[in-house]
Amino acid sequence: LFASACKRFLFMNTIALKTSGRYYTGYPKDLGPSRIIPFTSERQFVQLLHEGRPVVVAFTIKCTYTQHLDKVLEEAAATFYPHIKFVRVECPKYPGFCLTRQKTEYPFLEVFYNPEQAANPGKIVDPSITKYSAKVLPFNYDQSVYGFREYFKKYGFKYSETN
Repeated sequence: LFASACKRFLFMNTIALKTSGRYYTGYPKDLGPSRIIPFTSERQFVQLLHEGRPVVVAFTIKCTYTQHLDKVLEEAAATFYPHIKFVRVECPKYPGFCLTRQKTEYPFLEVFYNPEQAANPGKIVDPSITKYSAKVLPFNYDQSVYGFREYFKKYGFKYSETN
């Protein structure tokens, strides 16, 4: 009787840790629905920037490291939602957007923030086109929730953790 009570106690505590623990327990966390926004167009990206929150962009290709990065991004996106947005760009689908970043090694991360309308140098070609500029920082910290947390602290991004 005592042994079965101990087993039940351990089982219930394991479930409690698995669902609510902040630390890795050996079980996958239930993060709920994905908080990563898939890149669909530059227009959608500009609209996202205009929400006024920092946007972490993962420029990816299909490789084994990207699978690891996806898991890290899912956890970070769930942790910092809604204060910091996470976007994944599949570079083979959107090569133009990726090539403008002038990087040769994939995957890589950049953080976009503080968008503003760009000054118009020269004559206006099309009045329906508005140019914007945003500050961009490379992400060169540990690719983990801890790394994102330290990065956001260093650069003064405001956030609160939801997990």
